[in-house]
Amino acid sequence: MIITRRQFTAALALTGAAAAIGLSPLRLISEASAQTAADVSKPVSLPDMALGPKDAAVTVVEFASMTCGHCANFTETVFPKIKSEFIDTNKIRFVFREFPLDIKAAAGSMLARCIAKDDAGKYFAVVDMLFKQQNEWVMKNTTETLTRIGKQAGLSQQQVEECLKDQALLDKIAADQKFANEVLKVNSTPTFFINGEMLRGEQTFEEFSKKITPLLKG
Repeated sequence: MIITRRQFTAALALTGAAAAIGLSPLRLISEASAQTAADVSKPVSLPDMALGPKDAAVTVVEFASMTCGHCANFTETVFPKIKSEFIDTNKIRFVFREFPLDIKAAAGSMLARCIAKDDAGKYFAVVDMLFKQQNEWVMKNTTETLTRIGKQAGLSQQQVEECLKDQALLDKIAADQKFANEVLKVNSTPTFFINGEMLRGEQTFEEFSKKITPLLKG
């Protein structure tokens, strides 16, 4: 799914139920080469938003859609444990990358980028807030609700409007999504990579720990 400005503008005024009509999950664009740790590790159009040391022995990359319920549940129930156990202790680097499955998810990602700018800690806090309020801004008038969230985070109404009209930002998110789909074979959310190894779907903390711990010892 390549996001266009016309689709984007039209969808923002719709309720979640109405916006879902005619929007299908992202389809595979093409068969591509298998992912490698090097492919996963490099940002494409947008700078990575990451927590943890750059030279960590283990890097976890999450591809998520801001309208994905499983992504929201992971952020609320699993990620705090990963942060406490592995990120805050400087054992791993955790990277969050946008993979919007619909137009509203793209809008949420754009707002998070605009609010946080280059501050990764702030970015993760905004993503957490958007996931916690997911039902509100997805199922109600998206533009009004995102404007309210943006104002809560310190943006003016004009700044929110300018953010959601930022074609260059939208193009970069779409380009990064296309790379993830074509090169890394990401086609659903959440999808994780642990040192280049793909894990599809929501994972438990125990499953993450089982994958991460041996890599730390190595």
